Amino acid sequence: MRSRYSAYVHGLRTYVLDTWHPSTRPTVIEPDPPGLRWLSLEVRRHTPGDADHAVVEFVARSKLGGRAQRLHETSRFERVAGRWYYVDGLIA
Repeated sequence: MRSRYSAYVHGLRTYVLDTWHPSTRPTVIEPDPPGLRWLSLEVRRHTPGDADHAVVEFVARSKLGGRAQRLHETSRFERVAGRWYYVDGLIA
């Protein structure tokens, strides 16, 4: 989760796509709107399901045009061949 957040902060969309599960991966990720600043990531909960599945609840904060924003999501991850992939998430 932290590596994906860092990739968003630095505009590394290829990394974000590479860590997205192939079954749910979009073909492209749009760039952030001009002026968007990522401020912080708070991982609220990590729940292992089994050796290859986990759930992560997080809040990512950003600012755009002087207005604070937050993304609160519960994400599902799956390990495939030893590597973790983002599957999908529910926005709270």
